[in-house]
Amino acid sequence: MKKSILLMACMILFGFQAQSQNLSQVLRGTVIDQESQMPLPGANVVILGTDPILGTSTDFDGKFKFEAVPLGRLQIEVSFIGYQSRVLNNIEVNSAREMVLKIELQESLSTLEEVTVKAKIKSGRAQNDMIQVSGRSISMEELNRFTASFNDPALVTANYAGVSNSGSGGNEIIIRGNAPKYMQWKLDGLPISNPNHFADQGAVGGSTSALNSNLLATSDFSTGAFAPEYGNALSGVYDLQIREGNNEKLEAIFGIGLIGTDLTLEGPLAKGYDGSFLVNYRYSTATLLNDLGAIDVNGDMFFQDAAFKVVLPTKKAGRFSIFGLGGYSGFALKNATPADWETPGDDVMSGNVYEDYDKQSFLFNSGINHSIKIDDKSFLKSSIGFSLDGLEDDIWQKADSNGVGIPSFDSDMQNRTYTAATSYQRKHNNRLSYRIGSRYTLFDLDYQQAMMMPGDSSLQNTIGIQEQVGALRNYLSMKYRLSDEISLVAGLHHHHILYNNKYSVEPRFSASYQHHPKGTLRFGYGMHSSMERLNHYFAKVKQADGSYAQSNTDLDLLKAHHFVLGYDWAFSSNLKLSTEVYYQHLYQLPVANDANSYYSTINEDFNIQYVDLVNKGTGRNYGLEMTLQRFLANNYYFLINASVFDSKYTTLDGRERNTRFNGNYIVNFLAGKEWTGLGSKNNQTLGINFKAFIGGGKKVIPLLRDENGNLAVNPAQGQYWDYDKAYETDLEDIYTLTISASYKWQLKRTSHELFLNLENLSNNKGKLSEYYDANQAGKVGYTTQFGLLPNLMYRIYF
Repeated sequence: MKKSILLMACMILFGFQAQSQNLSQVLRGTVIDQESQMPLPGANVVILGTDPILGTSTDFDGKFKFEAVPLGRLQIEVSFIGYQSRVLNNIEVNSAREMVLKIELQESLSTLEEVTVKAKIKSGRAQNDMIQVSGRSISMEELNRFTASFNDPALVTANYAGVSNSGSGGNEIIIRGNAPKYMQWKLDGLPISNPNHFADQGAVGGSTSALNSNLLATSDFSTGAFAPEYGNALSGVYDLQIREGNNEKLEAIFGIGLIGTDLTLEGPLAKGYDGSFLVNYRYSTATLLNDLGAIDVNGDMFFQDAAFKVVLPTKKAGRFSIFGLGGYSGFALKNATPADWETPGDDVMSGNVYEDYDKQSFLFNSGINHSIKIDDKSFLKSSIGFSLDGLEDDIWQKADSNGVGIPSFDSDMQNRTYTAATSYQRKHNNRLSYRIGSRYTLFDLDYQQAMMMPGDSSLQNTIGIQEQVGALRNYLSMKYRLSDEISLVAGLHHHHILYNNKYSVEPRFSASYQHHPKGTLRFGYGMHSSMERLNHYFAKVKQADGSYAQSNTDLDLLKAHHFVLGYDWAFSSNLKLSTEVYYQHLYQLPVANDANSYYSTINEDFNIQYVDLVNKGTGRNYGLEMTLQRFLANNYYFLINASVFDSKYTTLDGRERNTRFNGNYIVNFLAGKEWTGLGSKNNQTLGINFKAFIGGGKKVIPLLRDENGNLAVNPAQGQYWDYDKAYETDLEDIYTLTISASYKWQLKRTSHELFLNLENLSNNKGKLSEYYDANQAGKVGYTTQFGLLPNLMYRIYF
């Protein structure tokens, strides 16, 4: 630890001693048509607020370039005859890295004499023009600025209305009361496995993402009524994009800190060739945090990951890009109790039982994308992808921390996924554009799992499969613009599980109406479906005679109708109020084939129960979300949002219960300010960011108690839980306070940044769930929120 801190201090001192003069940077990019993706030659690009005004025009390929622009945050206006002008705010330019932009313009429906620029706020709007409701873009500049994200694209989503995580230190994405497992991850257009380290057996959780902000471009995040091209998701879609490397100049980022060390390299593949590469490697260990007392884990934790993207344009054969993302993580915990870690297969959840837990998880996602121009209004895109994710969990239970454990859980799971996709996109005219596509996915499963079941004294094989499951998805999406103010999107999505011939045909529709220069009304409807975890299809379920059999191979798709109504009002070019109300009707939910059971798969997180399932459950989610956002301007910003919602489900017993993830309300307040022009050379910037969060906790299954509230568990018979009161209430609300500070200084060829983030500053440890512990007062123990977690990091850009 001392060596790492000394190295960081030396690098900081070296940075301060360097010289600074004539600070400027290259700013370049491409201007294209939003629907056809074709370049727009002759577009005007102006950097506002410069003296004299800096301006240029795009060349035949739609490219523009400024050789020397001032550092700091710039405002750029782009205009083209017959198109709606666009203003880009807060383009941050630093001395070490060229700024490369891709700017999309939308063709106007008005005649040339009638073209006007209306006061629209485009910041935060989804990049995909087929997304009109419940969607937004997340820029990497925003990700770095917001607190409570650690540059993690999963954690940053919890800053937005209707989204939360468990509070236990993981980065599950819980959207509108839906289970995290029903969200789809995409990377460069291809579905990928859960990109998180320390993933669980359901591949939904994890403690940190294998992706970081050094790699990503602006990406889209949808929370309901998805565009027609998205499928196999009920709660949300995170459509991540890896940015392209600089194709003219070699650049690098090196970072070292308490969480880990990483290096990013990018540059051209050859002189005079537009191709580029981008590669990143990161290694982390919790040893430093353990030594500082920031975390209290009785064991070693580590992770490492790497990612790359190579872009290969050709003159006649189109444009190729190849990407990859891999990660490996693990830990070895000794004498863990539920207060330390919730382990899979832990049906006892007793503080009197100690567990040794060895875990390893890995992931790999890769793909090749190819796009080729058909004519001036259309192009074809084709992709092939491969992903692999897996884990090994070994758990030993023991009654004495010094004793020898007996095996209680053993899991070795690997899932290989092969994907082939193609899509055709055409801009028919300035009103109509459409996309049509097809995607085939083959899941290749190798699952081996055994656990100690209630009433058993040894491990029982619950899964032992080597199976392949094919799925086909097709879609048609059309956008029609009645006027510059009214846009309609309609389409169909087809989802077919080839293994058991279950399918769904899903209509989608959305509309956007800007009835006033400052006001926009939005509506969306969509039918959506999702496969259940493949574990359930092939799980061995215990029968009445004590034998085990696969009884769920005929499971159908889960389905939902989404309705969303939204309204945006722009008070100014930087301040916007957004409101959405939504209703989701869920049906064909897998529930226990038992008229007396509370159980449904929609309440699962990392722990899976294997029971006989039928698609006869229903559910409903509804709520109201409001967001007031001031985008960064004049060196400060704020974001305030509040969500009130209800999430219910019904099983065969006819009772409507809360879902496990029904927190009922979420409130976020974020604010930040920058002080620029500091230092004797006016080349330094200080930034302070703050976040406050409060929300309802997840609902729990309580311990057995009598009518007077006294504990009534029976450990000898293995009776701990009051299933009749499943998910009636949570234990308490949870809250966190987080503050971060960054200090940047620009030198002639390098930029430096020192970053400090204090997560859960108050060290609040709200109660998340309870368990039996004879050693505690009242014999009740609690799992709690993760405590104060600091992150100190130094980065150099060169």
